[in-house]
Amino acid sequence: MKVVRGIRGAITVDRDEREEIKQASLELFTQILTENELSPDDIAGVFITATPDLRSVFPAEVIREQECFRYVPILCAQEMDVEGALQKCIRMLVLAHTPKGPQEVRHVYLRGAQSLRKDLYQGGGKT
Repeated sequence: MKVVRGIRGAITVDRDEREEIKQASLELFTQILTENELSPDDIAGVFITATPDLRSVFPAEVIREQECFRYVPILCAQEMDVEGALQKCIRMLVLAHTPKGPQEVRHVYLRGAQSLRKDLYQGGGKT
């Protein structure tokens, strides 16, 4: 039986540039789908935040450009501006229908974002 699970992920970029943000957002989203064996029909919605220093483009734009995700609800918001927090970071929460239990879900943290969830990090750039 499939239930809706939240799958987390994050990735950092070097610069606040449109193409770099879009590429990183697509890389993260694709890796979350791959690691969790998800198809477009499994996705119930996606919530994305970006740190205040990323203003060139909405990270959701690149997902919406994929025809198979055209009707998936996607929302972007600005991450809280907390002193000392990781900068130039895109965080993602994918809500997906999956038969996997909470312990089987693979959360994905890439590049500098690996430091966000050291409790989950298992190597290879993902958890």
